[in-house]
Amino acid sequence: MTGQPAGGGAVKASPVARAEARLLVPALMFIALVVAAVGSLGTPLITSVATSFDVSLGSAQWTLTVALLSGAVATPVLGRLGAGPHRRTTILVTLAVVVAGSALTVLPLPFAWLLAGRAAQGVGLGLTALMMGVARDHLPEERGAAVIALISVVSIIGAGVGYPLAALLAEFGGVRAAYGLGLVVTAAALLTAWRSIPEAPEGRSAHVDVAGAVVLAAALLLVLLLAGERDLWTRHLAVAAGLAVVAVVLLCVWAVIELRSATPLVGVRAMRHPAVAGANFVMFVGGIGMYLLLTLVTRYAQTPHGAGYGFGLTTFVAGLVLVPFSVLGFVAGRLTPRVRTRVPGPLLLAGSAVVVGGGRLFPDDGAYTTAALAGIGAMAVTTLSSLALARRRPSGTNP
Repeated sequence: MTGQPAGGGAVKASPVARAEARLLVPALMFIALVVAAVGSLGTPLITSVATSFDVSLGSAQWTLTVALLSGAVATPVLGRLGAGPHRRTTILVTLAVVVAGSALTVLPLPFAWLLAGRAAQGVGLGLTALMMGVARDHLPEERGAAVIALISVVSIIGAGVGYPLAALLAEFGGVRAAYGLGLVVTAAALLTAWRSIPEAPEGRSAHVDVAGAVVLAAALLLVLLLAGERDLWTRHLAVAAGLAVVAVVLLCVWAVIELRSATPLVGVRAMRHPAVAGANFVMFVGGIGMYLLLTLVTRYAQTPHGAGYGFGLTTFVAGLVLVPFSVLGFVAGRLTPRVRTRVPGPLLLAGSAVVVGGGRLFPDDGAYTTAALAGIGAMAVTTLSSLALARRRPSGTNP
């Protein structure tokens, strides 16, 4: 993220002292880990939520989807705010919202309040980009690039860290206890940010495109609703088709708003740059694959044998299925920058996709193998894309 100064000139980074940098890097890693783990906390708990709240699996799935939706909208908004002079305040307020949402998931309230809490937790997903911005502004260039790549790795590792713990708590204390873990770690992240995150460099200004944010939120909500509610297509085809048209129109309107805005949430014109377009496309496709992996594998693992498929695993053991995903994903993320110096980027990306696809060839007893191979490939894709955006993105754009 590169903020624009009030006078139009470039803003220089302000590296922190070496001692402060040693504390800053772990703080950035911890915050990125927490918001990623809490934002995706609903994945291993979908079956438990459906049982505890007496709702369908499709409805319980929204505990994950609504968090991703709010995160998708919050990311460009927070990116714009973080490009201004009040980045530290933005980070602290956002974490406070996440803590409040975590409290809603713990309190004995109806299912609608759980969804509201999960939406508030999802806002924290937008902090990943801000952590990268802090690293780039306050660390030396070479060190900053390495930390940015590591933040992208840590964001995925959050799944393997949070899933087994949340699943274990769900088995012994119920869903509320599992979400209580989110409340504890987000409160710790808020305290860490308050003590460690420095102020943004001086001479910045930031304006938020409110209209673009509202239209984007409405469009994404319709897209996810149409993708997640199969009954809408089978029972109310005309309504579904009408909503699909509205979603397309809203996306077109949003694109026009962004192109005409002097301070767009997303630099649509930057997509003409091959590095930006390629990195974002790879991240988009890779995100779809990871979302399917995280949801389908855990639900498949918990499905009883009597259904004709599935492993009939407990919630805790099903959460352990994703541990290989995170462990080998971490290894791949650390090795990818080094391998990239010897293997061309496009070839490495293609090979990573093949690895992910290869994991799907182990159906009956290969849940752990699938997760492990997917972790290797997905982490390589994520790291390569983050490095491309960090090193080759045109200046002045807001990712």
